[in-house]
Amino acid sequence: MTEPAAGEVIPGPDGRLRCPWGLSAPEYVAYHDTEWGRPVRGDTVIFERLSLEAFQSGLSWLTILRKRENFRRAFAGFDIAAVAAFGPADEQRLLSDAGIVRNRAKVSAVITNARAALELPAGLSDLVWGYADADPARPAPRTLSDLPSQTPASKALSGELRKHGFVFTGPVTAYATMQACGLVNDHLAGCFAR
Repeated sequence: MTEPAAGEVIPGPDGRLRCPWGLSAPEYVAYHDTEWGRPVRGDTVIFERLSLEAFQSGLSWLTILRKRENFRRAFAGFDIAAVAAFGPADEQRLLSDAGIVRNRAKVSAVITNARAALELPAGLSDLVWGYADADPARPAPRTLSDLPSQTPASKALSGELRKHGFVFTGPVTAYATMQACGLVNDHLAGCFAR
């Protein structure tokens, strides 16, 4: 059997071929196999993914996955109306919570983004899904190096979010959210999850 080239799919412990990033920790295996790249809709779930991607900026995604339940508790299950109502006492509570990433700018961004999401006429899910990959014939990436960090669609989504008052939603964060919510399918060619 030929060894896969760097960044190509590799067999996991169950023999199924996976994107190589999806095998480095048990949390990654579960996330890769059951969530990443699978289409999800709904304002709460999209808000959660967008918020977690913003928290991930500059950190390992594994750190965020391991703290995910703590984030959910701290941010009221990412209920947009509940988070939008957070005040200074809530912000201080969050900054004291060792179970989440205690970054003042990111905590504030989630609250700001919840308030912005409440003002969206059609809701956050509809806005985000308006930027879904319109080219299903786009070739599957073969290696990790084929994956972009941002795309014209993620730049457009980022601009639209910012126009509505969102923060910490640059083109890279927007693209990571698009991947996480299944707007694009970036599982590698040969990956069982594709």
